[in-house]
Amino acid sequence: MALYLKRKLDNGALVAVWQITETEAELVELSSTPSDEMEEISYIRSESMRKQRLAVRALLGEVFDEKVYLSHHDNGKPYLENMVTNISITHTEKYVAIILHDEEDVGIDIESLDRDFSAVEKKALSEDEIDDLDEDNKNRQLAIYWCAKEAIYKRVSAYKVDFAEQIEVERFRPRGEGELEATFIHKDGYEEEFELEYITFDRHLLVWVVG
Repeated sequence: MALYLKRKLDNGALVAVWQITETEAELVELSSTPSDEMEEISYIRSESMRKQRLAVRALLGEVFDEKVYLSHHDNGKPYLENMVTNISITHTEKYVAIILHDEEDVGIDIESLDRDFSAVEKKALSEDEIDDLDEDNKNRQLAIYWCAKEAIYKRVSAYKVDFAEQIEVERFRPRGEGELEATFIHKDGYEEEFELEYITFDRHLLVWVVG
C-alpha cells in the first residue's frame, strides 16, 4: 500500500496522503469500493481520474478501522454517511490527500509545483496580492495562493466565490513549509479569519485549513 504520509495535528485534525503507484486493478482490490460507486467510476473516461477516485477509497480504508461510506452534497462537498467526522479531499495525478476532524470544518488542496500557475494571477489574485509577487519565485507563490484559496473555498462551501475579491491571503514568504493567514469575505460583508498550514514534498504543495 502506498500510504505516503499520516499526520495528527495539534488541533485534532488528521492529514493523510496516498501516493498513487498502483495499477488500476490493484487499486480496485485495495479500495473496497461499493458496487454503485464502482459503476459510476467505470464511466469516467480518464484512467488517471479513475485511479484518483479509487486511491481516495484506498486511503479511507487505511485511515479508518471500519468501512466508511463516502458521499457528496449537492454542492460537491464530501461527507461520510456513517461517521460524524468532517472531511475534505484533494487529488493530483500522483497523490490524493484527505483531512479529517470530528468537530471543525476543514479544507485541503494539493497541486504539483511543476504546473504553470500563471493564469492564477489574473483570475484569483487581488491587486494587493499581485503587488506582493516576487518575479524570482513567482510560480511557487502563485501555487501557494491558489492552494490556500481552494482550501478555504472548500472549507466555507459557498456558491460562486470570487477568489480575487472574497479570499484575501496575507503576505508571506514561500518556504518548504509554513503557516498562512487569510480572510474570507462573505457576500453580506461578514469577514472570517483563517489560519492555514502548508508543506511541500516531491514537487507537490499541500495546504489545509481547520476551523
